[in-house]
Order: sequence, then C-alpha cells, then structure tokens
Amino acid sequence: MSNHSETNGARRKICVVLVDRANYGRLKPVMQSIASRPELDLQVLAAGTMVLERFDLPVRVVEQDGFKISGQIYVELEGSNPTTMAKSLGFGVVEFASEFRRLDPDVVLIIGDRYEALAATMAAAYMNLCIAHIQGGEVSGSIDESARHAISKFAHFHFPSTQRAADYLIRMGEKPETILTIGCPSSDIARTLERRDCQDLINSKGSGASIDINNPYALVIFHPTTTEYGGEAKQMESLLTALHAVGMPTLLMWPNIDAGSDHVSKTIRRFRDKHNPTWLRTLINLMPEDYLQVLANATCAIGNSSSFVRDAGFFGTPVVLVGNRQEGRETDQHVTPVAPEVEKIEQAILDQVAKGRYPASELYGDGFVSDRIAESLSHLNPYVQKRLDYIYRENEAADSFSGDAKPSPTETEPTNGKSKACVSLES
Repeated sequence: MSNHSETNGARRKICVVLVDRANYGRLKPVMQSIASRPELDLQVLAAGTMVLERFDLPVRVVEQDGFKISGQIYVELEGSNPTTMAKSLGFGVVEFASEFRRLDPDVVLIIGDRYEALAATMAAAYMNLCIAHIQGGEVSGSIDESARHAISKFAHFHFPSTQRAADYLIRMGEKPETILTIGCPSSDIARTLERRDCQDLINSKGSGASIDINNPYALVIFHPTTTEYGGEAKQMESLLTALHAVGMPTLLMWPNIDAGSDHVSKTIRRFRDKHNPTWLRTLINLMPEDYLQVLANATCAIGNSSSFVRDAGFFGTPVVLVGNRQEGRETDQHVTPVAPEVEKIEQAILDQVAKGRYPASELYGDGFVSDRIAESLSHLNPYVQKRLDYIYRENEAADSFSGDAKPSPTETEPTNGKSKACVSLES
C-alpha cells in the first residue's frame, strides 16, 4: 500500500493523528480507505507512545503496514503523574502546531480521548483547520470523559460509534448535519479477521510462562484511572491476587503512559518477583490484527481497556470490567462490571468462564464503517466557525416569527434525504 504523495490542488489532504497503539488499531482500516481514494491525500502524524522505545515503537508497525509517516512528535515527559500529563499536553500543542503548519492539511482526523489527541485538536482549532472526530459523544470514567467532550466541541464533523453517542453530540449543541456516519472502524478489522492459531504469536514475544491456547486463557489489560490517582497500585494488586486465585493462564499487557502507570507497572513487577507465577506472561505491544486475534481467542478478557467494551463484543468474548475507567460506556451482554475488590473480581471471572462465549455484538459497528468515513471525508465541506446549534435554531425561529428570517450560518449542505443523525455532506 502506498500513500498518494503527488501534489495536486484538487486532492484533499487528510492528516491522521496517531498517539498510541489503540489509536492505530482502530484507525488502520480508515487509513487504508483514505489511501485507496485518488481524491484524498493521506498524511500521518505519529506522537505519544507511538514513537517511544519502551512501548516497542508502535510507529514501526505503521510503516511495516505500508503507510508513510509524515512526521513524528515527541511530547511525553517522564513521571506518569498528573503534572507530567498536563505539561505533555502543553508540549503537544506546540509541536502539533509546527507540524500542521508544515503539512497544511485540509482536514485533521482525530480519534478518541487521549490527552495527546486533545493537544492536536487544540492546535488545529486555533490554526483554523477543519477537524473531524471519531468516537465522540461517549461516556466513560477518568479524565478521558472531559477530554473527549472537549475534542467534540472543537471538532467540525463527527463520526460517533453508536446512535446514543450521536444523540449526545446533538444534545451538546452539535449540528445533526455534521454527524456523518455511525460506527467504530475497529469493527471492520473484526469482520475481516481470519481466525487462526495464535500459540506462536503469544509465546514468541514478551516474557514469563508459555500460554497453551488449547486450554482456557485470560487476556488482561489494566490502565490507571487518572481521576483516582494514588489508588491504582492497590487496584492492580487486587486484580493480580484474584487472578492468582483463579490460576488461569494469563497474558497481561503493560499499561499505557497515563498518570499512575508507573505504579501499576511496579505492582506487576513486585507481584511477579514475590510469587513467580507460572500462569502469567507479560507483553508490551501487538500489531492490531494480532491483538484482535488474541482477544478473539481469549476465554475471558479482564481489566479496564475500552477494547474490552468495543472489540470483545464483536467476538463474543466474555469480559470482566474492573473499576471505574469505563464507567458509563455502553456495554452489551458480554460485559460484567465489578469493583476492584479481590473476591468480586475472582467470582466474576469464574462466572464468565462458566457462561462461555456470547453472541456477536454490533453495538459498536457493523464492519463496514471505514469506507463510509473515507467517503464522507471526500465530500464534506470544510468550515471554521462553530455554533451552538440549538441557539441558532432558536434565533432562526424568532427571526422567522418576526418576519426577518436570515440564512443559517452553517457552511454545510443539505442532508440528501438521509436521516438527520447520519448524513454525508456534499461539497
């Protein structure tokens, strides 16, 4: 695969911002769809943990997949505490502004709720660049809740993952006509994933016990909840104690870089040194398809990753969702939420394993999302000035009543007869 690199004024430059491994896992099919369209020019900015050695340099996976990296940004301060997160966000605004000035994109495509993504969004907004946001309108715990809504308020166009999220965006004052399509693009990878034996995949990387996939195994990811900073070590200790009691072979992936991640990592190392668990294997990073392969084949997924809410549902993988990081997210029947307490986690794991697999869920997408996103990016009409939609509707109604009607200030076109919460705008 190759990006369209030739300069042509008729081609719209779409700058995709990648800030961590999960970002890329969900954006990869969108990037493929963008790169396949001759009217679009794909730009890729890698930042955050994508470019860090201790996270196994996920940017190399992007390059191996055939994408050209337009720029790499280093913004992460060491410390993994609230202060370093805030300062990293500030550095991010500065660095993204420089890259956006150099690349001069027509549309900046952002996904999710990371603080690095918020930095890119703030820089783009103050540079009068059009912003499109994937996964807006959702509810969750941690500071991610606030960051996600802030990105949505800066964004000019939206690609929410569910109908409820689309409705919430409208209630936040976003114009229905700017909600272009609904669904999470990671469902596209899940739909086309060829299920295979992942024995070698699991055991060829990382360290610890070997995992026999012919027997039940658990996949564990536990990130810190930044709004509960200081309590993550105890929560991780409770999770590990419960896993030790269950004794199921377990693949544990290291946490992200959020405030408190060092505490989580130290807890894992202390536990490993003290108990020498013969059931535990740890791993830093996997390619998107490889990660979904492991998730699809897992007997149970345990922890607080958003992928357990979204992607696990596509495969019917049972989930034990620990703690408050994903509090408020829409979940299907495969998810059992529990408090970060040893007995509750242990019992939930045993119950989910006993129940077995669930029916596949399309709550977060039907597997045909990426092409719809790329199509919308081809035809949307970029604009700069945002408005609270309900205020303008009230003003228009008042003007109409007084006989002094004015045209809407929006820069978008009519909705082509599509439902007002799922439209594609023509330029």
